[in-house]
Amino acid sequence: MRQTDKLENAATLPAVKEKVLGSLRSLVVGQDEAVEQLLISLFARGHALLVGVPGLAKTLMVSTLASILDLSFSRIQFTPDLMPSDILGCEVLRQDPRTGAREIQFIRGPVFANVVLADEINRTPPKTQSALLEAMQEGRVTSGGETRPLPAPFMVLATQNPIEQEGTYPLPEAQLDRFLLQVNISYPSMEEEKRIVALTTAAPPAPPPKVLSARDLSALQEAVREAEVTASVLDYAVRLARATRPQAGSELSRLVTWGAGPRASQSLVLAAKARAVLDGRFAVSAGDIKAVAAPVLRHRLVLSFQAEAEGVRPDDLIAGIMAGLD
Repeated sequence: MRQTDKLENAATLPAVKEKVLGSLRSLVVGQDEAVEQLLISLFARGHALLVGVPGLAKTLMVSTLASILDLSFSRIQFTPDLMPSDILGCEVLRQDPRTGAREIQFIRGPVFANVVLADEINRTPPKTQSALLEAMQEGRVTSGGETRPLPAPFMVLATQNPIEQEGTYPLPEAQLDRFLLQVNISYPSMEEEKRIVALTTAAPPAPPPKVLSARDLSALQEAVREAEVTASVLDYAVRLARATRPQAGSELSRLVTWGAGPRASQSLVLAAKARAVLDGRFAVSAGDIKAVAAPVLRHRLVLSFQAEAEGVRPDDLIAGIMAGLD
């Protein structure tokens, strides 16, 4: 694709954003910040972890987004007995009823979709969690010695309930690091909750109209990568990610066991590019980096026991780190 074509595609993103938001609002009430972060993750070609208590429309938000973008969608309910083959697929021995010939055939699992909803992802053991690592990073699946590409675009949207500990497993750090953003879903306001009750207790609304095709979305994702990042903004993103890593004797070392790795620096820049272009700007500012810092970094910090005992939140630490860099 030529540079001019990419810029023309990028110029349409603010209008696309408004169309997507308009379609989503016909079914999803409120949660504007969460929806915008989902769009940032989508157009940055990243994955997102949605964290919130039950009943906040996380699943509805994901399935509706896939529908209005005309993308293939699959839902995987993560449970303690889920196996890697339940996600990736498996090889089976098939016999032709006419000839009697036998052959090994690969049956594709639900991961072979544009949008994969990993529902309650922390309810399955690390062995099964690891099945998603290659898919999320390389966009492919290896099984039986053969590597198969996943459909493009490909996005994993995982949900997690933060209040339940029974029957759950902590997500491996390697998997957490593959999520571009952690999107925190909050309770609706009083007016929003009344609208939710009115909407969900009435006749089902009509399905929202399609906004984009998979091919159009892939072109827009490529255009987002062309947004300009100056040396000073790039420097700020890297310094911010590095500042989360505790140094011996510092106050941060008392609160943080492990900071964000190099993938966090990449994620800060990619998410900031998507935010800028969705806003109609083709140059990333330090303000874009700051706006995406919390959802990019909050799941990449491993807090110490002292921090948890004192009720320190990752977002508070990130805000303090940014204040120290200004």
